[in-house]
Amino acid sequence: MSKTRIAIAAFLSAILSVSVVAPAAAARIYNPDTNVWEESTAVKAGTRRGKAIPRQIVDYETKFKPGTIVVETSERRLYLVLADGKAMKYGIGVGRDGFRWSGQHRITRVAEWPGWTPPAQMRKRVPDLPAYMPGGPDNPLGARALYIGSTLYRIHGTSEPWTIGQAVSSGCIRLTNEDVTDLYERVKVGALVVVHQ
Repeated sequence: MSKTRIAIAAFLSAILSVSVVAPAAAARIYNPDTNVWEESTAVKAGTRRGKAIPRQIVDYETKFKPGTIVVETSERRLYLVLADGKAMKYGIGVGRDGFRWSGQHRITRVAEWPGWTPPAQMRKRVPDLPAYMPGGPDNPLGARALYIGSTLYRIHGTSEPWTIGQAVSSGCIRLTNEDVTDLYERVKVGALVVVHQ
């Protein structure tokens, strides 16, 4: 085989390997601004601005007992009630307009790297959603999920930390993967969840 043919074969092989590998490597993420799944490279860097909201222990007077989760939707903060008038305060992402809710429920289940089955209503709004997505870093539920009563809502992680402090979800409460892992370690099944508008 001539050197020219070897060079052409190597060049074509390189092109083929790039075209086969590139689409598989590109992660798809849900973009709440467009309400569709997009390649992660298509989401503008401008939508990823903002500083992390650090979790911290704060003074917090409440009638609720330690272990209760209080979500202050308008404040975009979640408080885990601790003893002695304190709480662990987390930054959260909340439901966008038309998807916010309030009420009291209990945590009925917790999961590490949960799989996700989008509700029928969401699949109707976003037809290209998969029927099921296994757990993992690209899953919209993130590293941990705390299931809220018999509702469709969860307190869960996200691989989109720039959405924390924003109103972007379909009603679920989002934390960074680091914060939801911390919360998961502190909360028990049966804990009360109080969501205020």
